[in-house]
Amino acid sequence: MRPPPDPLAAALFLTVAFVLAGVAHSAWLRTPLSRRLMLPLDGGLRLRRRRVFGDNKTVRGFVVMVPAAAIAFAALSVVLTRLNADSSLWALSTRGYAVLGALAGFGFMAGELPNSFVKRQLDIAPGSAPRGSVATTICFVVDRVDSILGALVAVSVAVSTPPMTWVYVLMIGPGIHLAFSALLYRLGVKARAA
Repeated sequence: MRPPPDPLAAALFLTVAFVLAGVAHSAWLRTPLSRRLMLPLDGGLRLRRRRVFGDNKTVRGFVVMVPAAAIAFAALSVVLTRLNADSSLWALSTRGYAVLGALAGFGFMAGELPNSFVKRQLDIAPGSAPRGSVATTICFVVDRVDSILGALVAVSVAVSTPPMTWVYVLMIGPGIHLAFSALLYRLGVKARAA
């Protein structure tokens, strides 16, 4: 039986796989087909006369991120197996990595929903920053880590994930997440860079 994965190797695997999935996600969001799937996840439902998640949390993100993460995890596992560099990771088949990737992609997207819910209840418009420097800073940090935490929770529920893997991913992930936010802003997909 293979021991638990090396924390740094697992963190690098997760990071590279999500960069690959993020590239696919960014490309998808620019397509006319993705615009047709801008259907709000909350279906317009309201709580306390405020939208549950708002217009920016739509079906189109889930439609690509879940399969893109599944493909990225599986493809990366195949490459590492062929290079004989997979011994420090999880003992999963290619299909197992695809399932893990799908779960991680779902967790990544779902991880943003609690933050969106709280912002809507605080009357912060979708895509907007809150007023005040403290609130802006808190939202900036939460916006960078919420989806990462969602992915880590999903991965950790499915496979043994060393605590240091969480630390490494939370150290590198927010910077990469910020870079993707800036890219989506430049592509005209997001209203603000951060």
